[in-house]
Amino acid sequence: MAEPEQSNSESGASDADSELTRLREEIDAVDRAILEQLNQRAKWVLEVGRHKQSRGASVYEEAREKRIVSGLVESNPGPFPNDGLAPVFREIISATRSLEDGLSIAYMGPEGTFSHEAANLKFGRLAALEPLPSIGDVFAAVERGAANLGIVPVENTTEGVVTRTLDAFADSDVLICGEVLLRISNHLASRSGRIEDVQRVASNPQPLAQCRHWLDRNTPGVELLETASTTAAAQLAAKDGSVAAICSASAVERNGLRTIEASIEDRRDNTTRFLVIGKQLPEPTGNDLTSAVFTIRKDVPGGLHLLLQPFADEGINLTTIQLRPIRGKPWEYLFFLDLEGHRQEPRVERALSLVAKIAHSHRVLGSFPRADVERGRG
Repeated sequence: MAEPEQSNSESGASDADSELTRLREEIDAVDRAILEQLNQRAKWVLEVGRHKQSRGASVYEEAREKRIVSGLVESNPGPFPNDGLAPVFREIISATRSLEDGLSIAYMGPEGTFSHEAANLKFGRLAALEPLPSIGDVFAAVERGAANLGIVPVENTTEGVVTRTLDAFADSDVLICGEVLLRISNHLASRSGRIEDVQRVASNPQPLAQCRHWLDRNTPGVELLETASTTAAAQLAAKDGSVAAICSASAVERNGLRTIEASIEDRRDNTTRFLVIGKQLPEPTGNDLTSAVFTIRKDVPGGLHLLLQPFADEGINLTTIQLRPIRGKPWEYLFFLDLEGHRQEPRVERALSLVAKIAHSHRVLGSFPRADVERGRG
């Protein structure tokens, strides 16, 4: 008896399955080719690492890494999205850099803090990160060579300057060699995930302040408890069911908490600026900032005006001006300035040279590539 003929629908499905199989095989072949090239890249990175060690050069060169990504964006014909290139190559660079010896990054821990998230975004998930208890400890680790680089918060769009970081620069000779702009989302979480169980809200002082209005509206009368970090708050909430923590999504997951409310920050543009500190000055990229700190004599009329005039004369934009009191000298201040340009640029060099003659004391804290805003898991 003759076999029944295959229907058109069955034949079409079979052809479609065959085509899908073929396309997946093509993708698999591309993936194997990518892997082969990644291993070739890793071999060349090891050669570069040996060359750097023989010269005593830094393993980390941010200007070089930014040029890699910007060059790829310029030459990308698509359809792979340009926005995907930076995170992909950040992890490729992180993985191959981990093959080299000697690069460690200190941050204010423990794991799960926003500083931890900023370090991961800056250096990749395979970076050798060292959590330390405080901002001062991060500075000390870099200064004595226990870490090659550190990452510290310096400013938030909601709460302003992080004074502990500026004060640490007054006592340290480390340089600023990079920055990270991290979009922050603060989550309120507890063991039960029920707001009615909350008797205390714990977090680092900065997130507590960033969520002040939300807390006033939704948890009136609830005690606010300051902790050393958002992760410490999450750990406390994991132990005590009456405590809710303001912390990152990462800290919620790590500590087995349940989210009561996500993104409770008062401003949707809530962003924290982190600085990368080290001992080597990055090369110019064409899109840099320079940070410097000055003092002026309080008995000089118009002293601040005189200090700022050379920058105006050279057409240099100042992006921030902060001041901190000088310990032991009441009503005298340190002036922290960020300005556009690299200290090796002639106009910046001229302005800094003139200001050095006007100021009572001065120190250039570093020149470094400007950062784009990164969105963390926050």
